[in-house]
Amino acid sequence: MDQSTDRKTDQQGSDRGLVRQLWIISKAFFFGSGIRYKALVFVVILLALALSVGGVQVLMSYVARYFMTAIADKDVPAYRQWLWWYLGTFVLAIPLGVYYRWTEERLALLWREWMAQHLIRRYFNNRAYYRLRGSSSIDNPDQRISEDVRNFTGTSLSFLLITLNATVTLIAFVGVLWSISATLVGVLLCYAIAGTGFSILIGRRLIGLNYLQYQKEADFRYGLVRVRDNAESIAFYRGERRERRDLVGRLGAAVLNMLSIIGWNRNLAFFVTGYNYAAIILPVVIVAPLFMAGKVEFGVVTQSAGAFAQVLAAVSLIITQFERLSAYLAGVRRLGMLWDELDEFDADEGHAAPAGGPAPADDGRMVKLDNLTVRTPDDAKTLVIGLSLELRRRQSLLIMGASGTGKSSVLRTIAGLWPIGSGVIERPPLRDMMFLPQRPYMIDGNLRDQLLYPYPASDLSDEQIIAVVGKVNLADVLERVDSDLGRVLDWTNVLSIGEQQRVAFARLFLHGPAFAFLDEATSALDEDNQERFYLMLKDSGIGFISVGHRTTLIQYHDRVLRLERSGTWAIT
Repeated sequence: MDQSTDRKTDQQGSDRGLVRQLWIISKAFFFGSGIRYKALVFVVILLALALSVGGVQVLMSYVARYFMTAIADKDVPAYRQWLWWYLGTFVLAIPLGVYYRWTEERLALLWREWMAQHLIRRYFNNRAYYRLRGSSSIDNPDQRISEDVRNFTGTSLSFLLITLNATVTLIAFVGVLWSISATLVGVLLCYAIAGTGFSILIGRRLIGLNYLQYQKEADFRYGLVRVRDNAESIAFYRGERRERRDLVGRLGAAVLNMLSIIGWNRNLAFFVTGYNYAAIILPVVIVAPLFMAGKVEFGVVTQSAGAFAQVLAAVSLIITQFERLSAYLAGVRRLGMLWDELDEFDADEGHAAPAGGPAPADDGRMVKLDNLTVRTPDDAKTLVIGLSLELRRRQSLLIMGASGTGKSSVLRTIAGLWPIGSGVIERPPLRDMMFLPQRPYMIDGNLRDQLLYPYPASDLSDEQIIAVVGKVNLADVLERVDSDLGRVLDWTNVLSIGEQQRVAFARLFLHGPAFAFLDEATSALDEDNQERFYLMLKDSGIGFISVGHRTTLIQYHDRVLRLERSGTWAIT
């Protein structure tokens, strides 16, 4: 009994959470965005069109009533008269319906564009995209921003308009039904209430299943993208069988969950189909005896059937739309979770560190660590204990140690990517520092943008860029593009890892920061190029910290920081 109560309470809390998330996401666009007035204009136009469509439908129901009565009475003049009226209503209904749909799609597109841009901005705010990698609750944020936003905006407006139309229809046609038979209205309401209750009871499981389907489909797509991005490594390892097995497994999970959805949709369809078939005959069963008793004309029978169907559809939205509604609510939950998670990163960057964690001071003219302790993100292991050091411009430091001692973690902590632990960090502003990872990031774009990343608006001339390209031994890359810095290629696959690392050094020398941090940044280079770049670094006056295993790196640095697995350290 207690477990049942707990489940009911959890479900109520989940339902309230969905309503809250839906309200927050919608309010941000319609009342908080820079284009809210444009959006509200579209909403007003939709309201006007909805009322107009509802009015035309009522008019058509009466025209159809008299038209059918003329046929039953074999009244040729009346038949011709009401035929022209019937055709006249088409002239009104067609443009209203077309512009109604057009306005809905324009508003949905406007909402999607704003919401995707809004989430993308928040996604990059304070490096949320990086921190979300370790989130256990937010899977595949890329799909949430692309597919889930598109589905949410379009479906939200669709349900809003369906509800609006249902309200207009209910107000317009209940009066029509009441004028025919009060019994008809009572039967309709009881039938709709009972049907809605049964449909919720049968189909509520679909919400959770659709949420899982979003996740499993995204996992399958991510697996395919991962194979594309790592095609060369997989080919060298001949790992096709392992990757195929992984993709088949992901596909199987999506198919298995989809089978459950199909099964529950089948159960729901048994009820909904029977519900709809019974609705066809109910108004006729009630009104036909009135016609046969001579109390109403024949057109009333057809009008009552049409009006009953309209009102029943209006009060049976949950029944007729339950499959779409369950998928929609699953999407709202996924977007709402991403929205709530991004709220954590919308504060200033200094607030992103947990209490007691190192808060970098960005106004320093040096890199200074004072009693810094670095721990793993899950807080399960201490990597470095009480590290203190200073690094000024033109000075250099090499961090060495066995794998897993926290060499790269120290760099991440200085950069603010890993705010776990305690201590004090003083550093220059991030714009005066540059980090070179072991595998450089190659962007989509031309060679100029590639070399100037992440500052494409630099005022450097092409001659200055080409001069640096020559210094880092990338002349052969220039030859491949005929010295055209505007040439666009698939740089990730065109350039070897060694060439990509040389591109990273070209970026470093073109930008000229105060400090550089190199995480195995020369691992794919031969020793001649490695020596060349480190000598260029020393001559440039850039202070730098390197992480590496090669003992040949020691000669290019002023000091060596050695880390031990116990968390202790020593500077020589």
